[in-house]
Amino acid sequence: MKTATPLHIPFNRPCLTGKELTYIRQAADNMHLSGDGPFSQRCHTWLEAQIGCRKAVLTHSCTAALEMAALLLEIAPGDEIIMPSYTFVSAANAFVLRGGIPVFVDIRPDTLCIDETLVEAAITRRTKAIVAIHYAGVSCEMDTLLTIAKRYKLFVIEDAAQAILSSYKGHALGSLSSLGALSFHETKNVMAGEGGALLVNDAQWGSRAEIIRDKGTNRKQFFRGEVDKYSWVDVGSSYLPSELTAAFLWAQLEEAEMITQQRLVIWHHYHDAFAPLEAQGYMRRPIIPSECSHNGHLYYLLLPDLATRATALARLNDAGVNAVFHYVPLHSAPAGKRYGRAYGNLVHTQWASDCLLRLPLWVGMTSSEITYVVETVHAIVSRL
Repeated sequence: MKTATPLHIPFNRPCLTGKELTYIRQAADNMHLSGDGPFSQRCHTWLEAQIGCRKAVLTHSCTAALEMAALLLEIAPGDEIIMPSYTFVSAANAFVLRGGIPVFVDIRPDTLCIDETLVEAAITRRTKAIVAIHYAGVSCEMDTLLTIAKRYKLFVIEDAAQAILSSYKGHALGSLSSLGALSFHETKNVMAGEGGALLVNDAQWGSRAEIIRDKGTNRKQFFRGEVDKYSWVDVGSSYLPSELTAAFLWAQLEEAEMITQQRLVIWHHYHDAFAPLEAQGYMRRPIIPSECSHNGHLYYLLLPDLATRATALARLNDAGVNAVFHYVPLHSAPAGKRYGRAYGNLVHTQWASDCLLRLPLWVGMTSSEITYVVETVHAIVSRL
């Protein structure tokens, strides 16, 4: 007798709204395929309205947006930038490329965001900025970070790569600091395959952001009739996405609220279903502070130790549930040791890296797939 083949549930499956190809065709028919066409402008307007930032500009990645932030802040060799170690490498690379030195501090054990209580002690005379990375779409403790930054005359950059339509005390993430960055990578809630956006909240940088983004030229001012010719006026690079990418993204932004709500339904289903396992001490669920409203970007479990997590990952994947871990701490990576330094004992960072397990979560998961994930996790984790 043949045994039933278990379901295979991928960790991520991109959500298509149904209008992506229609809008790409419209962009082609417009005969404007390079950056900053009509679809780009729609995306800019939507982001500015929804997030409440002073200016939003699309980039070809969140990495590009962070590199632009480093240029706007005029990061110079030796400048120190405080950030968590438990994050993606782009947050460090953007500043290392300018000669900056990442100073890695530990994370909070509840939200896994930067521990704001450690930041002030990590400040030196060379500190230039703090990077607030909103892990899993859950906000850092922004009031404290902004107060510290004001006291020491530092800049704050919000890495909101995972946090579109998340908020802190009613304010959209990406709007609370000098500069913010979004990601539209395939793994994000709203995506364009690859893509990002720089969010500018300080009036002094709006014009220069356009110049840096457009290869250091004042071409945008020329097209608006503000100058009689355009030329090279500043440092910069080619950070624009094509109009085809913007057209795809527009189809996603139109449905961003729907996408977020559907992800939250799955997130809350998981959260309720795993409460008994947490109560019995098998693992810990995510913790969301009351002042934070998140977007259901990812669901994770924190298992007791590295060995338990490794066993759970292997058994879940054998059963068809594509669970994955997350970051290797930057301070322990070869390049992190070469270009940055750790402040203090990053015990919670190492704990999260060892113990965190992410579960499949994507728009379009059927009720049977969600149930299968829940039942498989229960069966495996309760026997570890």
